[in-house]
Amino acid sequence: MALTQSDIDRELAHIRESYGKARAEGAPAADHPPRDFPPYRSSVLRHPKQPLVAVHGDPETVELHTPVFGHTDITAIDNDLTVQHQGEPLGERITVSGRLLDSRGRPVRGQLIELWQANASGRYAHLRDQHPAPLDPNFTGVGRTLTGDDGSYHFTTIKPGAYPWRNHENAWRPAHLHFSVFGAAFTQRLVTQMYFPGDPLFAYDPILQSVTDDSARQRLVATYDHALSRPEWSLGYRWDIVLDGPSATWIEEGR
Repeated sequence: MALTQSDIDRELAHIRESYGKARAEGAPAADHPPRDFPPYRSSVLRHPKQPLVAVHGDPETVELHTPVFGHTDITAIDNDLTVQHQGEPLGERITVSGRLLDSRGRPVRGQLIELWQANASGRYAHLRDQHPAPLDPNFTGVGRTLTGDDGSYHFTTIKPGAYPWRNHENAWRPAHLHFSVFGAAFTQRLVTQMYFPGDPLFAYDPILQSVTDDSARQRLVATYDHALSRPEWSLGYRWDIVLDGPSATWIEEGR
């Protein structure tokens, strides 16, 4: 028998109820979800089941086997996903900007931020994406930038569409952007997602709902910022990424 949205809703409601009870009894806020969140079915099958292995010895030994990034690797158009091809992509242009901050609200400068996303039809330019929505020959859906001295970043892109996934019957993912943040080495990489305000699919998505704490989940939703909107060109969204502390942004690897 196919797993339905009602089945997922009941599981999510039970988890939220259990979390609320635990919080009322004094348990700390769960800013990050467990790696094996049952309503997100594939996480149960692929999450690590053994403890992490510490890397011993010279840290530079690890870094020799990881990518090396520098200012010369970033081009002038890497953060504008709308000008990377010969024609203009289809969809609603958006500007996304914010700051990368540490736990004390201080800017983290010179850090590589990568972005990837589906196109306006909800399809990724990837061989494994077989969603029967059109590809856009003028939109690859990847970009990157370095944070400024004030920790700021800036992307111009296309608002992605929602897309189906096979977690359960009639499962749809809300529109979202994937963000990757690097520290001083590839081994310090963090991955998260940004969502758009007012999306009706929020309540039905097990991935977003795996962040059971309401305030932590809201930190994944960008804010519309009219000052960032460009006249007759794009709508603006502001979204800060906080690396640690009580206001930390959820990351996919958990803590």
